[in-house]
Amino acid sequence: MNMLKPLALGRATKALVLALLGLNAALPAHADEYPSKTVTIVVPFTAGGSNDVLARTVGQKLSEYWKQPVIVENRPGAGGNLGTKLAAKAAPDGYTLLVVANNFVTNPFLYPDGRAGYDPVKEFVPITQLGRVPFVLVVNPDVAAKSTQELVALAKAQPGKLSYGSAGVGTPHHLTGELFKSMAGIDMVHVPYRGAQPVVADLLGGQIQVLFGVANSVLPHIKTGALRPLAVGGEQPLSYLPNVPTVASAGFKDFRSEVWIGLVAPTGVPANIAAKIEESVGRALRDPAVKASLEAQGLEPTPSTPAALKALMHEDTVRWSKVIKETGARAE
Repeated sequence: MNMLKPLALGRATKALVLALLGLNAALPAHADEYPSKTVTIVVPFTAGGSNDVLARTVGQKLSEYWKQPVIVENRPGAGGNLGTKLAAKAAPDGYTLLVVANNFVTNPFLYPDGRAGYDPVKEFVPITQLGRVPFVLVVNPDVAAKSTQELVALAKAQPGKLSYGSAGVGTPHHLTGELFKSMAGIDMVHVPYRGAQPVVADLLGGQIQVLFGVANSVLPHIKTGALRPLAVGGEQPLSYLPNVPTVASAGFKDFRSEVWIGLVAPTGVPANIAAKIEESVGRALRDPAVKASLEAQGLEPTPSTPAALKALMHEDTVRWSKVIKETGARAE
């Protein structure tokens, strides 16, 4: 009987060790162990845009900091819904991140009845804001308007004659144009395009007359005189366009529109890992060389806390859902 006691004790010890190992496996990964493999940043748009530039710039620095590959994966389609839905299904372990912009919170309203395919609040947690790109109200030089007030007067004198372009139905360009029309009480024809590049090309060619374009896409043409800037959509004038006033200062006090870009992760990511990502991204965006490079492209780096990004997302949800409802805008 005594000979069996050491064997029984050994089995109990083994069971205890296995139980402890299982408990340890269930615990969240330590931030100092993350990442131990490749991190993927999903950009739900084509390469070359503001979202892509920020993702690749930050991703390169994160790879340097973490000593692990950080790759950017472009998954465009359905107005950003395709890549977003894919990211929502990823494991919540910090190895799949998603770059988002205004449409992240507006698409559920533009694609009613759940057609967007994701819930921005339930399926994702905010990590940090990456940057923002103010809109610039620009016109083809042939348009006889050199200020916002003159553009409004021209549109009122010729209702339905001026056309403004956008990167597509439901895009921030489109919603900004509708907001401006509503506040100014004017009638301009909306001409949607598939992306920012073709709309700028047609504005340069005179096929359309007006555009609320993101600063980095229209700035080169402003510098050459091919486009005339009338106003900026942000709360303050831009340092690189110091003589261009805000739309708000032209008599539209509550007008504000800009593209914000943020970073989110699937819900369930361990808090310590999310905090490490936030800290590392903030460090990258505050790097003087990174900051200078982004600003030269019309992108303003704006690292923030998760709470600040959450508040921004809520504010835009309220603002743009109202515009969508009032204008009846729907995605194609």
